[in-house]
Formats: sequence, structure tokens, C-alpha cells
Amino acid sequence: MPNRTTRLSSAPWRRALATAGLVLAAGLLAACSSSAKKPQPTPLSPVAALMGTQLAWSAQVGESRASLVPVVAAGKAFVAGNAGTVAAIDVATGKDVWRLNLGTQIAAGVGSDGQTASVITGNNQLVAMADGKEIWRVRLLARSFTAPLVAGGRVFVLSADRTVTAFDGSNGARLWSQTRPAEPLVLSQTGALLALGDTLVAGLSGRVIGLNPLNGAVRWEAAIATSRGTNEVERLVDIVGPVSRIGNSICARAYSAAVGCVDGSRGGTVWTRAAQGVTGVHGDDGLVFGSESDGRFQAWQRATGEPAWSIDRLKYRGLSAPLALGRVVAVGDSAGLVHLISREDGSEMTRLTTDGSPILAAPVLAGDALLVQTRNGGVYAWRPQ
Repeated sequence: MPNRTTRLSSAPWRRALATAGLVLAAGLLAACSSSAKKPQPTPLSPVAALMGTQLAWSAQVGESRASLVPVVAAGKAFVAGNAGTVAAIDVATGKDVWRLNLGTQIAAGVGSDGQTASVITGNNQLVAMADGKEIWRVRLLARSFTAPLVAGGRVFVLSADRTVTAFDGSNGARLWSQTRPAEPLVLSQTGALLALGDTLVAGLSGRVIGLNPLNGAVRWEAAIATSRGTNEVERLVDIVGPVSRIGNSICARAYSAAVGCVDGSRGGTVWTRAAQGVTGVHGDDGLVFGSESDGRFQAWQRATGEPAWSIDRLKYRGLSAPLALGRVVAVGDSAGLVHLISREDGSEMTRLTTDGSPILAAPVLAGDALLVQTRNGGVYAWRPQ
């Protein structure tokens, strides 16, 4: 299975810094708290502009949702919109390599190894594409809110019922499935599914589990959090994406319960720490970054889990999951702003604007560019100056 570790320490960005079932999740919890007045976003100070960036290109794929996560592979950014558009965009130029309308709503995606791209439709069909053409589609047995993983000639799917299924990448034949028992409520939010060498890693309930990609056999598992509540909502501790992988270190968040790191070579839990956030984490070899439910942005020491720093100036701004990018961390908000902050202490470096609609998924690194997708379907890529 190919190694899909993302190189986070981008030299151009370092130079720029030097110069400058019964589905729950957000819907049910929001409904439970709708009667309470929401806190107002913390007012922003004037832009610091301590580093230079330039908008390299932009594109449009139509209205999007949090489970439509851009993925970059083989020099292309694969993006999708709710209404059925899937596009492969050249990250150097911003021009379409190909674009396809599937004619049906898309619920989750995109996964790609650079050749085959895959999404999951709103009516539970897994669709595979190559060179701008659909090559097969199969019906799934359960809903999914996580982008498929395309690796090693296979397409892997993590369903909301906590089942991992493998399909043949060439024809869609079902190869195996692995189900883990868990609580009856499921999370309508992107989960964790990634490759670690020749191991498939998935977040199932509050555990990170290593699977044999050839047959689904469990190789190891490590707990980030365990169910301890007195009701079904409190016992929901699913792993949410994205996760941070550096070598064999995998750090993840269990929904509204904890953040922790595990050793992917043997499956041991290295540390866990109580945390109330609901979006994924990202990091580098020294720190792990993420936000709490109220928008307090936090850094933890990767080796020990000890807090490194936290900032309150982005509270109640509806933050996305972050992206660690060299010596800065990028995080989007519900006003369509991208905040670039120092990894050292959380101080502001600069702020980028989009179309004003929320940035729901984590930013991604696209070659030497920082890429985000907004709820209105805008795809924006900036390069350092």
C-alpha cells in the first residue's frame, strides 16, 4: 500500500514566513441547543500581514458541504460539489484536467490516488472515475460521511455504522468488510481513514484501528476515548477527521471527548487528554493543533500531550480543522476567512479572504499552494510571496 504521508514543511512557505443509522452529530446537538442564544464571534483586530501571500487561482464546483473534502494527488486537486460535479484541477495552473457531472447529489468525497477518483452519492452509491469518465458504481449498505480512500488498487469506505469495506479499484467488486460493535448513534461527520505503509488505519468509535488491507483482519487497536456517559449522546466518542500522521505517530480527536496520539507501528496509545472539540486535528513532528468547541485554538506537544499554547481571539468563529504548514498553521472560519497563525505561539501572521461563505473542511497543501474550499463551492489557492 503506498505511503501517503503529506510533507508539511513546505520550503516556499518557510521563506514567506521569513519575509512575513440513527444519525446524530451536528444536527441533533445543534437542535438541542437551539433555544440558547449563540455567543457572538470574537471581533477581529486589523490584519497583521506579517507574511506575503498571493492568490494563485480560483475555481468553482458548486455548493458544498463539510464531507466534501479536497484531496491532492499526482499534481491534481480533486474537488466536488453537492449537486454532482467532480473536478480534477491542475494545482500549478488552476485549470481543469477534467470535470464530470454525475447527475446525482454527492454526500462524501473525494478520494483519489491521482488516477482513480471516488465519491459517495446521496443515495449510498460508491462511484469511481478515471480520466473524467465514470468507470463503475456500486450500492453501499449504509450511509457514509467520509471520503473514500483510494490506495493500492483498492477503494476503501468507512460507513457511518462503523464498518470498513474494501472494493476492487478496477471493477468495484466487494472484497471484504470489517464491522466493530458500538453505540447505536452514529456521527454525520467526516471520520478517519488513511494508509500507514501496508496498514489501513480507521477510526472506529473512540479507537484508532490498524487493518490488513488485503483481508480486513485487525492488526492492532488503540483507544483515544471510551464511552462513559449516562445516555446515548454522551457515549458518542467517534474519531473525527482529519488526523495528523507523522511517520508512525497518528494523532486524532474523539468527538467532544479527547485528543490523543497512538503508535501506528504497534498500536499502543502514547497519550490522551480530555478535549471538547468536534473537528479534527493536524500537526507536525513537534506539535498537534486543534480547536475546542468554543473556538479556543490549542497546541499540544506531540510527544507528551502537554499543552504548548492556546489563543482565544478566534472564539465562536466556527473554525474548520487546521492544516500545519511549515512554520504556520492555517484554519478557516464561518465567515470564509483563512487565518494563518504562527506555530510557535499562535500569533497572527496574516488573514486571507474568500467568497464570505463558511470554510467547512480543513485547508490542504497543493504543491506549494494553500488550498481551501468554501460552502458556496469556491476553490481558492494561495502561494507565498
